[in-house]
Amino acid sequence: MAEAGSREPETRACSPSVAAAAAAANGPWVVEALRAPRAAQPLQLLDASWYLPKLGRDARREFEERHIPGAAFFDIDQCSDRTSPYDHMLPSASHFSEYVGRLGVGAATHVVIYDASDQGLYAAPRVWWMFRAFGHRTVSLLDGGLRNWLRQGLPLSSGRSRPVPTEFRATLDPAFVKTYEDIKENLESRRFQVVDARAAGRFRGTEPEPREGIEPGHIPSTVNIPFTDFLTEEGLEKSPEEIRRLFQDKKVDLSQPLVATCGSGVTACHVALGAYLCGKPDVAIYDGSWVEWYMRAQPEEIISEGRGKTR
Repeated sequence: MAEAGSREPETRACSPSVAAAAAAANGPWVVEALRAPRAAQPLQLLDASWYLPKLGRDARREFEERHIPGAAFFDIDQCSDRTSPYDHMLPSASHFSEYVGRLGVGAATHVVIYDASDQGLYAAPRVWWMFRAFGHRTVSLLDGGLRNWLRQGLPLSSGRSRPVPTEFRATLDPAFVKTYEDIKENLESRRFQVVDARAAGRFRGTEPEPREGIEPGHIPSTVNIPFTDFLTEEGLEKSPEEIRRLFQDKKVDLSQPLVATCGSGVTACHVALGAYLCGKPDVAIYDGSWVEWYMRAQPEEIISEGRGKTR
């Protein structure tokens, strides 16, 4: 389990202590925690499965067919700013508070997030990041997600979840979020590095974007590290040492400010998670990501080997 405890690690290099704290628990640990709950720190599992429409998967229906016992379903489209023209943008603090309170998450709750993606983890790091952005630090990711849980032959439940509602109070830390204006200003100032987590073809502009009307390409001066590069073939998170080498190979300096982007702010959170596991907890997400950038940027601010933007 990639774990974020109540204490943030140092922001410098990877250390064994950070790595141990970040990957200390796994499926069997969750089973034991569910079997013998601790009153002082209740555990709430959240299934944060979400898929691009082209995959034709119904995450909520799949959840009701099978999920980890005790889990509730977290819908990143429902828990979002529904007034925005962009997909699943961060909700208000009051909306987030109400939503996660209904899922049984309180101030003392240890939240464990997973998803049922083929990759092991796909959308779950987005919800991990959301909790941290809204001030909740006792939040973890189940390493390998439901895929690894199934491989281990661990127990499953079905049907709708019925968590006991509680009170949650969220406060957004704006340091976790970057806007279009921030990214645009950075084209000149270069105050921070930007890593794009999309597949290489989408980044280069040679493979299509999954959303209608959006051409592939990337923001000037960004670096591409596809989110799958952070995962092993089995869908587990790579070791902090491997992740640090990944950043080094792309000349990303973890001692300097770093922002992550992707298509719509979901897989960008894998970059934030990878950096976190290397002792850097302060990576911000460009919430609007490529969809917003493509829609708002000038043609010369779209770097692409394909069509790019003509008007």
